[in-house]
Amino acid sequence: MTLLHPLKGVSEKPECFNDPFNYEPHPLCLTAADEVMHYVASTPQLQEDALHGKMFGVLIVETPLNATATDSSETKTEFSFLAAYSGLLAGRNDWPYFVPPVFDAQQPDGHFKQTERFISAINKEVTELETAENHTENAIRLSDLKQQRKQLSEELQLWLFRQYRMLNARGEEKDLIDIWRDYHRSPRLQQRFPFPPGGSGDCCAPKLLQYAFLHGLKPVVMAEFWYGESPRSEIRHHAHFYPACRGKCLPILTFMLEGMEIEGIGHKGFAAYEGNPGLHESSHCPTDLTVLYEDSSVLVIEKPSGLLSVPGRIDAPSVQSLLEERYDYILMPHRLDMDTSGLMVIARNDDAYKNLQQQFYARTIQKEYLALLDGIVEGSGTITLALRPDPLDRPRQVVDPLHGKHAITDYQVLSNNNGQTLIALKPHTGRTHQLRVHCAHPDGLGTPIVGDHLYGKDKASRLCLHACSLTFTHPMTGERMTFEKKITF
Repeated sequence: MTLLHPLKGVSEKPECFNDPFNYEPHPLCLTAADEVMHYVASTPQLQEDALHGKMFGVLIVETPLNATATDSSETKTEFSFLAAYSGLLAGRNDWPYFVPPVFDAQQPDGHFKQTERFISAINKEVTELETAENHTENAIRLSDLKQQRKQLSEELQLWLFRQYRMLNARGEEKDLIDIWRDYHRSPRLQQRFPFPPGGSGDCCAPKLLQYAFLHGLKPVVMAEFWYGESPRSEIRHHAHFYPACRGKCLPILTFMLEGMEIEGIGHKGFAAYEGNPGLHESSHCPTDLTVLYEDSSVLVIEKPSGLLSVPGRIDAPSVQSLLEERYDYILMPHRLDMDTSGLMVIARNDDAYKNLQQQFYARTIQKEYLALLDGIVEGSGTITLALRPDPLDRPRQVVDPLHGKHAITDYQVLSNNNGQTLIALKPHTGRTHQLRVHCAHPDGLGTPIVGDHLYGKDKASRLCLHACSLTFTHPMTGERMTFEKKITF
């Protein structure tokens, strides 16, 4: 079966390649994804495993129709697509229709599998010695085995990463170890990220680009989508498109796409906005801050959606930078997500800052949010779901009852209209993306906020989440103060 699939239907070619970490799926990708989903649904060997949840990807490529023409004016192009899945599918990485892995570590007689079996044998012996009655007599042997296991595992992982020799648009080649070291240049980052995470190079985007570069195909646009059930910890929706994962793919794609013009970025690469996913240097950033209250100790302001609270790793405006232009000295005890709008309290001196920090820590500051949900929810209640960051896909948060931090949100439905729900949310904790995950996760409300590109089903002009009420004790006077600013989504 050929791996290059002709596209049915015609669509206008994009001006340049899309940013894999921030994009709206191009019509060409929508058509290709539909064909992939149809193929999976009609292939029984794949369907059962895929329904448990799998990320798929498509890469549109330009192929010549008349490669033998001597006059370039006679040579026309057509669009075809390549398809891939992340990791293994039904235990295999060699299904026809999909591009092969960058490196096949699944060969039974290959070095990886042979060493893996040897390590498994060590694991078995370690378990037997640890459960034996004469455990203390075997202490030396047990220690030697554990040391051997650790050394073999580290050597095998290093060997494996060296086998992934990635190509880029300029025809250059680097293995994953060199890619990681070049990307994390500072000694501090190299110490923190000495090696790639497990599974690096096996996601859709690197596999698709590697195959295209190997076979002289010109990448046009790409997209990744989820098929099947959502994992219990993450929030994924069937047939919804997602950005490439940052923890594994950002360093790899930064290298692989060198030499290509990327939409919204040009030729500068992705490291420029690593700290602010979805925020390009060329993006419009609102700067219309409204000051609702000010005195010598505090400010209360309304932040627009799309504005950072504090400076990130790129040169973009923030609440802090804008206020520093107006006032001699400000401090930020309070933050909102970039995409969230609403009320914030700002300190104008050190004493006020420390006092407000303590109020946030003691949870005596009361906050209420308005959100528009993409679906119908009824009633009121409390959501309790522990959250932690996904280290391989920041800033995404996952639900983790074992290692996550406690997070509590009260909710009250205000109205239902046109298949959407206006809801009031009162967080008792301040975890990153708490309200967004508590709304979207199946163990929460199971209904994402409209415009939530991380946890939702669609993109709107903005995230429909607004901090509408803020109550705190004035740091100097001790007066209890409440500010309200409603919004219509």
